[in-house]
This record gives sequence, C-alpha cells and structure tokens, in this order.
Amino acid sequence: MSTDRRTLLADAAIAVLADAGMRGLTHRAVDREARLPAGTTSAYYRTRQSLLTALVRRLVALDQAELRELGARAPMPLTAGELVGGIVELARVRLDGEGRTRSLARYACAVESARHPELREILVPRDNPARQAVCAFLAAQGVTDPEERTVTLLTCVDGLVFDRLVNGGGVREEEVRGLVAAALR
Repeated sequence: MSTDRRTLLADAAIAVLADAGMRGLTHRAVDREARLPAGTTSAYYRTRQSLLTALVRRLVALDQAELRELGARAPMPLTAGELVGGIVELARVRLDGEGRTRSLARYACAVESARHPELREILVPRDNPARQAVCAFLAAQGVTDPEERTVTLLTCVDGLVFDRLVNGGGVREEEVRGLVAAALR
C-alpha cells in the first residue's frame, strides 16, 4: 500500500470534511475529491472510522509541521511582542486558505471526539511546540502557574480563531495583546 496514496486520501478527506461537514464525509466523496476511481478510499480505509482516524492523524501532522515552521522563525526566549506577533501570525494562517480548510476540519473532529475519545488522543499531541514556547515565555516572566495559564491563553486564542472562522474577520494584535496581558496577571 502506498503511503502517498494514503496521504492523498487523508488530504482529500480533510477537504471534504471542511466543505461538507461530518455527514458529508463518505468514502465516495473522498474518491471524488481525490479524483480517484470509486472504491479507492474504501480499499485503503475499510470503515468510516478508519478514514476518520487517518484524517485526524494527517491533520495533526500538518498542524505540527506548521507549528515547527513558525517556531523555527521565533527567537528564544520570546519577548511579549514576539509572542503576540507569533500568535497573531498563527491565527492568520489558520483563518486563510489551506489553514482555514484545516481549521474547519479540526473543529469538526474536535466535536466528533466527544463521541470517539480515541480521536481526542490523536488531536491533542503530547509534543506541542506552540504550547511549550508559550509556557516557557510565561515561566520566564515569573508566572507562578505557567502550565495552567498556557492552557487558558491558548484556549482563549483558539476560541478567538473559532469565532472569526464562523463569524468572519481577522484576529487583531490588540486582542491577542490583551489575552497575553491577562495571562501575565
């Protein structure tokens, strides 16, 4: 079995999920999106659950690569301005083009993971470069509970991205600056 074919199918499944929602995610829809003969997706992923699992794994791999790339451009340790700028850049990436597609799929998978906890295990990777960078920043600023504040800050940013994804608009630097300031208090 070709890894490239599996990757192509997972990428197509992400696009289908973003465009058609969870109910629209079918083997046939993925075949059409990937421009492959009918039955190809089911040959690689026999069940809908195996297709969904592959989709989530690919989504996480793409997100992790994106976070590593953004992190490689950030100096360490971060200043408050660099942290704000990095979060704003990440939000912009997640709201445009391919990032928007992945964000729509990611939120659909997050909701689905309430019914399928095995997806939650994949969606929340242990090695999260963004979380580590934010936690290191907050610890360097003397925050007494940097891990907990990191979760709170990133949850707020995630909510902001979700809101803009659903309601339109971009994430403004002032909004993120306020969230970072709140995390530092």
